[in-house]
Amino acid sequence: MVHPGQDLLGGPDPILLPADAEVEGELAQGATPAELAAHHPAASVAWAMLAEEALDRPERALGDTIEAYAYARTGYHRGLDALRRNGWKGFGPVPWSHAPNRGFLRCVTVLARAAEAIEETDEQQRCTQLLRDCDPSLAP
Repeated sequence: MVHPGQDLLGGPDPILLPADAEVEGELAQGATPAELAAHHPAASVAWAMLAEEALDRPERALGDTIEAYAYARTGYHRGLDALRRNGWKGFGPVPWSHAPNRGFLRCVTVLARAAEAIEETDEQQRCTQLLRDCDPSLAP
């Protein structure tokens, strides 16, 4: 069976992380990102939300950028754990089109933005390349 995004030339199948009904339920009930992270620390989406909030604050200060970086890095590592548990070997597609993958991909995106803001060029480039490798539509 051919999966969306599958490499027909023999590359790895895309990783499709499983949905988390508890996390989705709490989000639907209006849980704050901090509550979500406290109740589900392995959920990258919670860390992505915290990171995005910190990075997108009006009149953002350096401390906000560092906070966003830390949240994004936490969600990135929690996402790597989830990807590996689901067969990812450190390469291959992780498509944005699959909603459960978005928490991880959002964390990588914010990590790249925060790294750029503090002029950590190597990290920004690594994150941008990871986004391209996971889903070419994410990073120009």
